[in-house]
Amino acid sequence: MSGEKTEKATPRKRREARKKGQVRQSTEVNTAFCSIIMFGLLFLLWPTYTENLMRILRENLGPQAISQTMTGPNVNELADILTRSLMSMLNALFPILGAAMLAGIAINLIQVGFLFSTKSLGFKFSRISPLKGFKRMFSMNTIIELLKSLFKIAVLGYIAYSEYMRLLEGFPQFVGREIYPAFIEIMRTAIMVALKMCIAMVFLAAADFFYQWWKYEKDLKMTKQEVKDEYKMMEGDPKIKSKIRQKQFQMSLMRMMASVPEADVVITNPTHFAVALKYDEKVSKAPVVVAKGQDYVARKIKEVAIEHNVEIVENPPLAQSLYAMCEIDDEIPGELYQAVADILVFVYKQKGKIRT
Repeated sequence: MSGEKTEKATPRKRREARKKGQVRQSTEVNTAFCSIIMFGLLFLLWPTYTENLMRILRENLGPQAISQTMTGPNVNELADILTRSLMSMLNALFPILGAAMLAGIAINLIQVGFLFSTKSLGFKFSRISPLKGFKRMFSMNTIIELLKSLFKIAVLGYIAYSEYMRLLEGFPQFVGREIYPAFIEIMRTAIMVALKMCIAMVFLAAADFFYQWWKYEKDLKMTKQEVKDEYKMMEGDPKIKSKIRQKQFQMSLMRMMASVPEADVVITNPTHFAVALKYDEKVSKAPVVVAKGQDYVARKIKEVAIEHNVEIVENPPLAQSLYAMCEIDDEIPGELYQAVADILVFVYKQKGKIRT
């Protein structure tokens, strides 16, 4: 069928899609990569961060900090203490959060490259149309995304449950131990479980990346007619190009014919070729071709020359040589100097410019 999209997208179609913000991108790749960076840093630096967090709590919420006031902390002081505590915790966690954010930017640039587009932010009535919204809710794409999410939850949930059941037997060993080292060990174990879940997310992200690549290519496919229309748009419709060439030829012919009355002589074949020459020693070193033509154009040149009393000389070999060797506004070649000079001398004598 002519309306079936079977052709790969052309480079122009891809550029237009990119300008609209339609790119090949998997959000699962971003999520997996950022999660690995964040939990990996937490696994390595968790004891240090725990000490920093405990120090912040002691400095801001410990008995010593609260007893610094004479009558006990009021509402404003408690608000200040809470604000300081939160800001200190954010500063302590900023390196991890910053690393995760930079990782997200990096993986996005790797997938998409630098892209800034506002077209996707433009208002579209279809976005607020209840009918369109209902169709989107029950579209095939929505169903596939739902199934992907359910599968991801099932896989990650299975890993979390399996690890929990495996580690459950080891929890009694923390009974009776000091709180701080037991807390560090438990948190490192929890982060390790999170890392295993992140590794599973990497495989899910790889599958989603290839799916998004396939879907992107499928959505961009074009019909044979669309490819033909685009080719016509880029190369130009043959009919329009023909008209343009015809118009250009007419304009060129008009400019050329306007130069014939200023010529000194027109050398003809006599019927097939005509070349008009002009010589001004102040402008050029040799005679210049101001007009040339074959058949119809040659006849028009001779008609204009007769109308403006421009001398016409029949010299078939010279006319053919000038037509073949020269373009408009070219000086004649050196090997034709003598032949053209003899004709110009004859013409000048006829017009009385040279005394015999």
